[in-house]
Amino acid sequence: MPNALITGWGRCVPPAVLSNADLETVTDTSDDWITSRTGIKERRISHVEVSDLSTVAASHALAAAGLGPTDLDLIIVATCSPDRAIPSAATMVQAKLGATRAGAMDLNAACSGFIFALSTADQMIRSGSMRRVLVIGAEKLSYWLDFSNRATSVLFGDGAGAVVLEAAEEEGGLLAFELGADGTAGDLLCVPASGTEGNPLRRELPTILMEGAEVFRRAVTAMGDSASRVVARAGLSLDDIDLFIPHQANVRIIDATARRLDLDPAKVFVNIASYGNTSAATIPIALSEALEAGRITPGANLVLAAFGGGFTWAAAVYRWGRRVTPVGTSPAALPPSSATALELLAPNIAVHGKGV
Repeated sequence: MPNALITGWGRCVPPAVLSNADLETVTDTSDDWITSRTGIKERRISHVEVSDLSTVAASHALAAAGLGPTDLDLIIVATCSPDRAIPSAATMVQAKLGATRAGAMDLNAACSGFIFALSTADQMIRSGSMRRVLVIGAEKLSYWLDFSNRATSVLFGDGAGAVVLEAAEEEGGLLAFELGADGTAGDLLCVPASGTEGNPLRRELPTILMEGAEVFRRAVTAMGDSASRVVARAGLSLDDIDLFIPHQANVRIIDATARRLDLDPAKVFVNIASYGNTSAATIPIALSEALEAGRITPGANLVLAAFGGGFTWAAAVYRWGRRVTPVGTSPAALPPSSATALELLAPNIAVHGKGV
C-alpha cells in the first residue's frame, strides 16, 4: 500500500488589508478590544472569487511538486463559500488550471474542511485508485460579514492554501486522523439563508451568526481531545510532536488548546494576527508559511487540528517526508486591484455598517 506524501504546497492571500483601525470606522470596536480577545491585527479582503484564489494557490503547489495540471487525478476544494453552488469551485479550478484529466469536487466541513479533504485524498491514494491529488482550502468569508455585529465581523478574512499529495513508497504521510461532527450544535456557528431555506424571494445578505462563548468551549475541547486521540492512535506521545498547526480562529482558543495538550508554545504555529480566520484555508496557509520559515524539517511529526460550523472537528498526525523545499516556483498571481478593503466591503457596510 503506497503512502500519500505532500510534495507541493502553496498559498494565495489577496492584497487588500483590513486593519483593526479600518474596522473602528465601520463597527463599534477598537484595536485593543479585537487584539486582546482574538489576537487578530489585520485580515485580507478579496477582490476575486474563491476559484481564483484557489487557482493561484494550486499553481504554486503544483510548481513546488514539480508537476503540471494534467498530472492530477483529482481536485478537492474544501470551502463553505464557493463562487456558486453549481458548478462546484473545484470544477472551476480544474478549468482554470487546465487539469483535463482530473475529477473535481467540493467538500464543506466549514473550518474543519481542509483536514476532511486531506484525509479523503490520503485514503484514495492509499487505496490505489489515485496517484496525485490536489487539496485546496479556500474561502471568501468577507462576503458574509455583518458590521453591526462586532463579535463576528472582526474575525474573518479571505485566502487559500493548497497541497499536492502523491503516492510514494517513501516513509511518511498521515499516521492517524479523526473526523467528527455534532449536527445538533449546528446553529452555534452558521450562516442562515445561505442555501435554499427560507423565502426564495429573500434579498437580504446572509451573515455569519455565532454563539461565541459556547463555540469557544466546544472548540477547545474538540481540538484538544481529538488531537490527543490521534497522537495515541499513531503510536506517539505529545513529546514526539515537532509542530502543532491548529485552525487559526482565535488566539485564546489556540492558547487554551495548547495548554490542554501541555505543549511548549514554541511548538505551536500561529499566524492569526496577519490573516484572521480564513476557515478551511487557515491550516494550508499556515503549513505553507511554516515550511518557508524552516519550522518543518525532514521527518517532522505534525499535528493538525480544527473545528468549525456544523458543528465539526478534525485532527490528524502527519509525518513529513524528506523534502522541505519546492522543486520549482510559479509566477501565478491574482489580477491587480487598486481597491482598498473598505471599498471592496462597501456593499456589506451599506447594509450592516455602524450607524445604519
